[in-house]
Amino acid sequence: MSVVEQAQRARTAAAELAVATRSVKDAALHAMADALVARTPEILAANGADLAAGREGGLNAAVLDRLALDTGRVADIADALRQMAALPDPIGEVVRGSTLPNGLELRQVRVPFGVVGIVYEARPNVTVDAAGICLKSGNAVLLRGSSSAAQSNAALVAVLRDAVAGAGLPADSVQLLDATTRDSVKELMRARGLVDVLIPRGGAALIRTVVEESTVPVIETGVGNCHVYVDAAADVSKAVAIALNAKTQRLSTCNTAESLLVHAAVADAFLPPALAALAAAGVTVHGCPEVARYSAAVLPATDEDYATEYLSADISVAVVDSLDAAVAHIRRYGTGHTEAIVTDSQPAAREFVARVDAAAVMVNASTRFTDGGEFGFGAEIGISTQKLHARGPMGLPELTSTKYVVTGDGQLR
Repeated sequence: MSVVEQAQRARTAAAELAVATRSVKDAALHAMADALVARTPEILAANGADLAAGREGGLNAAVLDRLALDTGRVADIADALRQMAALPDPIGEVVRGSTLPNGLELRQVRVPFGVVGIVYEARPNVTVDAAGICLKSGNAVLLRGSSSAAQSNAALVAVLRDAVAGAGLPADSVQLLDATTRDSVKELMRARGLVDVLIPRGGAALIRTVVEESTVPVIETGVGNCHVYVDAAADVSKAVAIALNAKTQRLSTCNTAESLLVHAAVADAFLPPALAALAAAGVTVHGCPEVARYSAAVLPATDEDYATEYLSADISVAVVDSLDAAVAHIRRYGTGHTEAIVTDSQPAAREFVARVDAAAVMVNASTRFTDGGEFGFGAEIGISTQKLHARGPMGLPELTSTKYVVTGDGQLR
């Protein structure tokens, strides 16, 4: 089928999803989770084929890590669906309401978008997360993954469609677009009127292309050049632990710290243990001359280093003279995703939070917490770095629009 035909089928499915009860949607989510676990061997076989092709094609370690599935990861993906089933249904929620002076009752209620398109790169877990969160929020979804995950995604979607249909909802609630040609992305970006919103999830080039070329409304998810700033009033041991976790807990995610800023007043106390810990974890440090004084292993940092989302065992490190300098550095190089300060000074924390422009600002916590699951939202559709409609981890409410319901008793204007 063409993308237009798939989008038309999605609209038909979306009309049924929009009026589905919570119990029916939650039963479908549980069925999807159970089917993933039951059919794990065929999913892993397909994923193994993708991984083999990726290695042969020269995919880097970060991409291969995102692509890889194992029994534990499939189980975690299934658990995320079960957790989503336990969350409140956003559809029908009254956002606000009032009785007007003329007696009209006014309610603003949450409703589904309708058809959601997702364009994403080599992360099969996104296939399931997106399908689940769209179904729970009453939306049909068109999934366009990357060619590098084509066999994994096909296996996953086959499992999900069977489970959805078995639960009494339209199988076309979840559809996978052809990933072998870029034409499917172009058609999806031009399907205005059939697709209600498009969400790109991946690297900077993918996001930029979708934002610039789509006629379908876009919710922009962003790259994560995230910083940890160690303030003059930081607890050094706490700062070392946070910096190490933010960088190394998982290298290939958008909320991984890519840059470390250190106030000059704590450089002597912080940098030796921090650099040693990073080196022990296999991280290459790209630092300014002040940082290089503490270790011969530090490579010279360039403007490009400070602007890079590495997604690898690399980090840029700079010594700054003040909180003002740290904020200026973040304003210049940050991507508006997640920024963190480590400090025991409440005034410093308040100033950092107020002045840093990002979707999430952490105080004495790792950047790795910017995540729908960690925030208690369940699986997320992405982390929005824009400022319209949604910002930060996009959970169920962010996958809805609203309508006004006005109830009267014959009032005339």
